[in-house]
Amino acid sequence: MVAEVFAQVDPEVKVEPAVADGARLADGQVLVHLSGSARSLITGERTALNFLQRMCGIATLTDRYVQAVAGTRARILDTRKTAPGLRALDKYAVTAGGGHNHRLGLAAMVLLKENHIAAAGGVTAAIEAVRRGMARTGQTVESDVEVQTVTQAAEALDAGARWIMLDNMPVADIEQVVKFRAGRADASRILLEASGTIRLDTVLAIAGTGVELISVGALTHSAPALDLTMLLTTGPVPCPR
Repeated sequence: MVAEVFAQVDPEVKVEPAVADGARLADGQVLVHLSGSARSLITGERTALNFLQRMCGIATLTDRYVQAVAGTRARILDTRKTAPGLRALDKYAVTAGGGHNHRLGLAAMVLLKENHIAAAGGVTAAIEAVRRGMARTGQTVESDVEVQTVTQAAEALDAGARWIMLDNMPVADIEQVVKFRAGRADASRILLEASGTIRLDTVLAIAGTGVELISVGALTHSAPALDLTMLLTTGPVPCPR
């Protein structure tokens, strides 16, 4: 991103990264060396820092979630709760922090949310409506069914859902759904995703239930920006630490 910013400001600015994306940083560590005219460097300074501080913050928060569930089978996913116009960058930052991308947009897969289910008249009706729509258009994409209760989860399982999102469910309820799935002959083909107000102090307990996926909106909508600065010097560029 820094290279792209300065390429648009002044192609003569030389950009030399001092660390790789995803690297762990120490206080005071140099991220990138820039050389060029002072006018060009200062012109691009704020834009480059705005991109970097947001993306580094997202990567850092993602890493904390990933480390919190280390040793479990759970993977940390992002959501579509991204800054308008910056989704690709927000989601790239998640991968730099060791997380995984959920769908990039509405067309990537079907997500049956609570409002869709209410409009369709229930979990089974919503799933069947999607199947009819796919058959009519000849399209086939993955479907993720959001449920809020154990009863809804059981209904989704009976309706043949292969990806079920357990939204804001207590750990005990998630464990019950995991047990329901384990008793099915097609258990290995069914993914369970926990979602909804996942916090760092709760994510390990959720991962311990046996779900494969945990989606965390906070990765991109609430990550604190990293404290970064650009300092102008004259003469030879100092060596990286």
